[in-house]
Amino acid sequence: MVIFSLLYGIISLTFSYYGEMLTYLGMTMPMAVFALISWLRNPHNGNKSEVQVNSLKKKEIFFMWILAIVITIIFYFILNAFNTANIVPSTISVTTSFVAVYLTFRRSPFYALGYAANDIVLIILWTLASISDAHYISVVVCFAAFLVNDLYGFLSWRKMKERQMADAETIQ
Repeated sequence: MVIFSLLYGIISLTFSYYGEMLTYLGMTMPMAVFALISWLRNPHNGNKSEVQVNSLKKKEIFFMWILAIVITIIFYFILNAFNTANIVPSTISVTTSFVAVYLTFRRSPFYALGYAANDIVLIILWTLASISDAHYISVVVCFAAFLVNDLYGFLSWRKMKERQMADAETIQ
């Protein structure tokens, strides 16, 4: 994710998608590092090849959405100041990216749905860019593949969570 963030930041800069560039370089990339640390510190039953899936409480979900709203408003004004192309979907992308990285850091299976929502926004955003320059069609295809992968990831994490809960019941 760190390498993808760097490459995606460069691609986003070429079409004046400053929100994408700032989001991936300033939020997604650092959060990917924090998520990796969180995942490494929380193995399931000491098995370092599997992370312990987390369940969020209602207060934390509420807090996440309040942060998402604040970040969205702040980024709208930042993106507007940079004269960002397609500002509405670019701003929505900031929101979905934040929710996805927050849930990734917190080890929630819903992180994958956050990324799936972001994929949909990015498919729209890059389709708009492709109208001006057909070279960006490859980015649309990339995010379409990510969408399929993220939906599969959500299903896999839900199964992993169910298995981990069954493991915990067996131990008790």
